[in-house]
Parts: sequence; C-alpha cells; structure tokens
Amino acid sequence: MADLAHYQRDLQKFNTSYLKEAVKEPINFWGLAGFAVAAAYSFSVIPLLIAIIAEIAYVMVVPNLPSYRALVQRREKERLLIAAKTAREKLIKSFTPREREAVEYLRWLKEKIQDNYRKFTGAGSLPSNLRTLDQRWEDFVDLLDVYRRRKQHLKSINRQAVHNQLSQAYRAAESATDEKTKRIQQTNVEILKRRIASFDEIEQSVKLVEGQLQSIENFFSYLNDEIVTMSTPEKFSLLDFEQLSDSIAMTKQMLDATADDMGQLDAYNRQMGNYELLPEGNR
Repeated sequence: MADLAHYQRDLQKFNTSYLKEAVKEPINFWGLAGFAVAAAYSFSVIPLLIAIIAEIAYVMVVPNLPSYRALVQRREKERLLIAAKTAREKLIKSFTPREREAVEYLRWLKEKIQDNYRKFTGAGSLPSNLRTLDQRWEDFVDLLDVYRRRKQHLKSINRQAVHNQLSQAYRAAESATDEKTKRIQQTNVEILKRRIASFDEIEQSVKLVEGQLQSIENFFSYLNDEIVTMSTPEKFSLLDFEQLSDSIAMTKQMLDATADDMGQLDAYNRQMGNYELLPEGNR
C-alpha cells in the first residue's frame, strides 16, 4: 500500500512537471498574447473566451502526449548534462596547478586517442567502448577531487594527539574510583578508538584512489600506444575496457562505504574552523 502511494506521488510529480513545461512553451505564450491583442483591437471579450477554452484544451492534451513527454525528458537530460559539465569545469579550476595539468593532459590524450582511431582505422564513427573514454575522464576528475580532499583531511588531523588522548582515557578509566566516572571514561575510550579506526579506513581509501588514478592514466597511455599500430577497427574491439570500468565501480563503492567517516571529519574541521578542507557545497 505504501509503495502504491509512493508511486502515485511520483506520478503526480512528473505530471506536474510536464504541465509546467507546457505552460512555459513559447507557442503557448505567444498564442495567449495573440488572443489578448485580438481582444484589445476588437474591443470584445470573445477572443479572451476562446483563449480560455483553448488554454484548457492545451493543458489537458499537450502534457499527456507521449511525444511531448519524450521532448521534456530529452530537454531535462540535456540540461543536467550541461549543468554537470559546468560544475566539473568549475571544480577543475579549484585544483592546484599540478592537478589541473594532470587533468588537462588526460583530456588531451583522450581526444588524441579518439582522433588517432579515426585516422588509423579510417572509421567514420567511434565504437561504443571508445566513447566511454569521456566517462573515464570524468571519473578521473571526480576521483582526483576525492583524493585531494581526503588527503587534506588526514593532514589536518594530529593522529599522535588522538593516540595520546586514548592513552589518557585508558588510564583514567582504570583509575576511576566510582562507577559513573569509569563509565564516562570508557565511553571516551570507545569514541577515540573509533576515530583512530576511521583514520585508518580513510588512509586506506586514499591509497586505493591514488592507485585508481594511476590505473586510469596508464590505461589511456596504453590505448594511445595500441591505436597507433592498429590497422582495422576489429582489432581495437579486442581491447578490454570492462576491467577498468569494474575497477572504478569498486573504488566508488568503497568510497561510499567510508562516507560516514568523512562526514565525521567534515564535522571536526567545521568545528575547528578548517573551512578550506570542507567540500565547496558544505562550507
């Protein structure tokens, strides 16, 4: 029953969006304007009455047309793609010069690979696996952002100070003379142990992402070397893209698993005033 209600809410949401898009269409706006002008020149309300009837028919029919809905979905997809591209370019500008150099070199190499494929094979279009290089380059940018931020997070933490606090909490718990004080110190011990464990997990994730970034770079360089020696498109289809794709998916899954640890560090840096270490949207 709850699933049905959720489905109905989603359906109503989509229907509302189609209606809003239909109302904003230029043809609808200029049509209403035309009726308004006709009413003004004729000094009659008849054009306005016709406009109301036409508008009711318009909003009842057009938003429900499958072709119009497909048009709206295509527009929304294009809008999201442009927004994502703009956000990624903005993100790249926030990188250090060395990081931007790595990103731009890989972008240049990606385009060179695709151009060389057309040049050396004589093919008029790119195969599907080669078109995925655009996504792999985007993965590189996103992972590089994760890598640099997590590495900065680790640098912002004094691990030795946390270890010292843990030792003090252990001693305080052992020397506590009453149950209430002992329970408080034991809670403090558990919190500090979890902090240290989260440091280890984030440090491991940094090493994993670093390896993944190198893997993407090496794969692009390998492709560029291979394409130069290729004579037919069929040989290119033998190259394995799935392994890299699976590896990136695994890395992203691991990053999702450590997201809570990063949230704790974000809260810590916000508390300490280290706003430059926070994601841009959370500062």
